[in-house]
Amino acid sequence: MAGSLGTGESASAAPAGDGVQVAETVLELTRRRAGDGDVVAVLGYHAPGDVRGLVYRGIRRDGPAANGGTVIAGSHGSRWMLQHDGVIAFHHFGVLDAATPADDALDALVGDPSVHRIEAHTPVNFVRRHVFTRSNLELDFGGHLVTTEGIEANSHDNPFGAVMFFTGTPANATIDYALDEPFAELTDAVRVPDAAAFPVDSWWTLSSDEVSGSDERELQRFVRITQQVDATHVRIDYLNGWTIDAGRRLRWRSVEPVERVRIRNMRFLGAGPYTGPTDGSFPDPRELSGSHPVAFEYAVHCDVSDIHASRTWWPVIMRRWNTSYITERCSLVNPPTVFYGGAGYLTQQIACLYGHVRDCASSNARHLNDFTASAHSMVENCHGDGDDQGGNPFTTHGQYEHDLVFQGCSGLMDIANSGAQWGTSAKRITVRDHVCSWFVAGTKITDLTLENVRVVPRSTFDQSATLTVNADGAQVRGCSAGLLAIGQRSSRSTRPTVIEDCSFALPKDQVLVQTPVANTVHFVRTTITGIDGTQARGSGRLEFVDCALESPEGAAPFGIGSATLVIRGGTLRGVGIEASAVRDQSVVLAGVHAEASRPDGAVVSRGEGPGVVSLELDGGEYVAGTPDTALLRMVRGENHVRITGTRFRGGRLDVADGGGASPSTLLVNGTVEQGVTRSLPDESDRFVYGPGIVR
Repeated sequence: MAGSLGTGESASAAPAGDGVQVAETVLELTRRRAGDGDVVAVLGYHAPGDVRGLVYRGIRRDGPAANGGTVIAGSHGSRWMLQHDGVIAFHHFGVLDAATPADDALDALVGDPSVHRIEAHTPVNFVRRHVFTRSNLELDFGGHLVTTEGIEANSHDNPFGAVMFFTGTPANATIDYALDEPFAELTDAVRVPDAAAFPVDSWWTLSSDEVSGSDERELQRFVRITQQVDATHVRIDYLNGWTIDAGRRLRWRSVEPVERVRIRNMRFLGAGPYTGPTDGSFPDPRELSGSHPVAFEYAVHCDVSDIHASRTWWPVIMRRWNTSYITERCSLVNPPTVFYGGAGYLTQQIACLYGHVRDCASSNARHLNDFTASAHSMVENCHGDGDDQGGNPFTTHGQYEHDLVFQGCSGLMDIANSGAQWGTSAKRITVRDHVCSWFVAGTKITDLTLENVRVVPRSTFDQSATLTVNADGAQVRGCSAGLLAIGQRSSRSTRPTVIEDCSFALPKDQVLVQTPVANTVHFVRTTITGIDGTQARGSGRLEFVDCALESPEGAAPFGIGSATLVIRGGTLRGVGIEASAVRDQSVVLAGVHAEASRPDGAVVSRGEGPGVVSLELDGGEYVAGTPDTALLRMVRGENHVRITGTRFRGGRLDVADGGGASPSTLLVNGTVEQGVTRSLPDESDRFVYGPGIVR
């Protein structure tokens, strides 16, 4: 704190001229000529009592430049130095409220290496956009309102034009070369031309060349050299998320980072005007007039907490090339737009590592949290509401993000979906205990893990409660949604795609498995209702194990285009399974309990496609609610049917002699049929009926 004398002697008790002198105000102090070592206790800045604890020590000549706070100009070129322990407030510069801009004080304090903590004890207003390269500093605004009335214009498309932009200093030169060996996934030792050029503990930006276009890169990270392994390899503090093949190029740029800067405790009101284009169209002059508090670039251990903002244009907390940071207990309410690209965010993080965003919130914003080209980070207990009008609180850009965890959050989520120019790729994204009304993860996302994600319909946004995933190692457990759509945009994973212990309520005619899906999709102990014209069009194997599938009365059949369908155990209620025969198909139902009333329809049947259908009914029970419900109908094309150990009650069994396709076969053995009408071919070498019970 200011005012420490290093003595127990009271300033008021010390006689003027013989120890500690007294001045009523700083203005009076400026009229005095300082002598070396003179000490003056000042009773206030503008008036006695408005600021306490002002104690100055004199320098007769050759003192530092006056700044109106920690250095006061005395007469005859002398200086008065504020005595402090490194903790200074804006009021020590005479900034007692927002009527006096705090910019000069901020510049002076950040530029003073003896100051390690800056405090605001009243509301403050800034009219400039500041750029700092200072490290080891804390700024605490005491929960007061920070405004930017009259702030200077920003430059075009500049989210780093914050009130406080802390940035490291990159070197001009880069090291650019082609790899002569792969930089393998999940390794931290990388080939370099000369390890001696990379000192231990030095910091670098590390980028790969473009996969295509100008923005699609797997590698953009801010890393530290931890070891010179040998003459041509260095180790970095990052496990690479994507293999970079030999022949690809790497680019390194040395950077002197900013470190250990912490900004906290403010209410921030962005500058107006707040009205303008509502469709995100360009140009929008508010990108120049708007304001936001904080930006970091080339930053290490730079944390932000308890910033509560409203009406900000660019992200409240903007980060690029950051590592090992925390953003906590921050919020954004009512930014001027959610449609202008890059605007209306609480926090955006580009090329960042080891971030932890927690206990944050947004209302009526575009994004609460955006990861772009970032990795090994977590978002926890963050909540976004008011997301009906185009803003999804949680997003990743799709620029090869990897190893991200979202835990205990709520709000719309959209992963790796910003467009092809970025790569639409991500890997090992985990979402747990999340609630939203729309969850889209259908692009090239590998090894997605969802646990206890609940997608709930909302009348004002998505009444279908949509969940989309990519069949590339996706594992979905304990989740619920309405519309489920499984696509396939990539095939990188070595693990199966599994939907387990989930529930879905499909809309009519939903394409459950899309045409490009060639990988196996496993449903385990999952309930799916609303099956009515549902389609599984992909060629990949489709399995249902101990699942409950249900259709409404009068529903169209569940059309299956998979090359292999296996339904093992579980129940079918009102459901008709129809093999489309769009390709040769193998269909196995084992131990299934099926009940349906499908007048003039069927529980198991084939469509009109040209393919050969091989059907196996092994055990289980099939119950018809009406006499004209076909429990089995195979009357088109070439079919090979085997029925063993199965119970049928009511309805019909309709199998034709191949419709002219003579290779068709049928084997029935060990069945129990009660009240069933058979319409089967006469027994022959292709149609064989073993012992069973027919009543």
